[in-house]
Amino acid sequence: MALKFGTFMAPFHPPGTGQNPSTAYERDVALIQHMDRLGFDEAWIGEHHSCGTELIPDPFMFIMYMANLTKHIKLGTGVTSLPYHNPLWVADRALFADRLLRGRFMLGIGPGALPTDADMIGISLEEQRGAMEEDFDVLMALLRGESVTKETNRYRLKDARTQYAPYSDFDIAVAAIASPTGPRAASKNGAHLISVGATAAGGFDALALHWDVMEERAPQFGHKADRTKWRLAGPMHLAETKEEAIEQVRYGLDAWCDYTQDVLAAPHFRAAGKSFEERVEWVNESGLGVIGTPDMAIAQIERLEKQSGGFGSYLLIAHEWARHKDNLNSFELFADHVMPRFQGSADRLTGAEQWARSRWDELDGRQGAAIAAATERHASEKSGSQA
Repeated sequence: MALKFGTFMAPFHPPGTGQNPSTAYERDVALIQHMDRLGFDEAWIGEHHSCGTELIPDPFMFIMYMANLTKHIKLGTGVTSLPYHNPLWVADRALFADRLLRGRFMLGIGPGALPTDADMIGISLEEQRGAMEEDFDVLMALLRGESVTKETNRYRLKDARTQYAPYSDFDIAVAAIASPTGPRAASKNGAHLISVGATAAGGFDALALHWDVMEERAPQFGHKADRTKWRLAGPMHLAETKEEAIEQVRYGLDAWCDYTQDVLAAPHFRAAGKSFEERVEWVNESGLGVIGTPDMAIAQIERLEKQSGGFGSYLLIAHEWARHKDNLNSFELFADHVMPRFQGSADRLTGAEQWARSRWDELDGRQGAAIAAATERHASEKSGSQA
């Protein structure tokens, strides 16, 4: 099946590379506009409130800012940390965004990735994933137009309902990293699944778990597990040569790895190695991602297809390992050389070139002879008129 491509943008702006929030946001905007021009399918925008690196607190606000700055690319919350919010307000914002974006909106849901976020508002880490499953059931009921009465230690709903129907049948996806929480919620409600960091060493093992849960549980709730609705996300940085790519990520790879090792309390998404060289090797050899060439990116996605049994979309995790201009070039190389391999968009072009090449000897000779004959005929007519 033809793959779709996009980005999963936390976004990561490590202080170690010297960040100004205003210019960091401008780079995020520019990257999505660049992707829109290049033909990427979608961009998912994160929600984070602490740690000084993942700087967007409200993906809905950012998406609406981007709406009139883009033409084609779909924009999604990637993801809304559902236990932090009243599900009724999330449903209302999603329906509103869907209507304003006229079919370009996507809704992504998760339990919340940063333990510091949950801790600041008194949500127990031990209860967070269960809360997400519970709240997702409520959210889906509200989106279906049902009336909901429910009370938890986070909110109270009394005969709650939304005011209008969706504008479109927008994608609703649940994020998963290492635990089965995401696929449990997605399979129960017929939603899409985003396996974030699924290319990491532990994530490779989680791929089979994620899809086993989807296939086992979906029929129990009247749904069918559909691989085209499965998105995998991983980081890449591409250049014309592997050596160039490695040199370019000297700018920000260490800062990103330091963040995952010493600031982000998430053992399932932690870099390995202390030296720059060790970290480059870890990215390329562990299965996490690619620092190298488009051919290496193709090999990575083919490996993931084989490992997972097939999926519908691949999302590039935005990371700023390299300077902005090199980052933009990486996405352009991906669009030019990697996407056609999995979308078949170059197949007819290749076929047309091969067909023309097979006819070259015959047609080149005939064309030359035809030109010579026309020239001779003109000369003959000219000499006849002068006689």
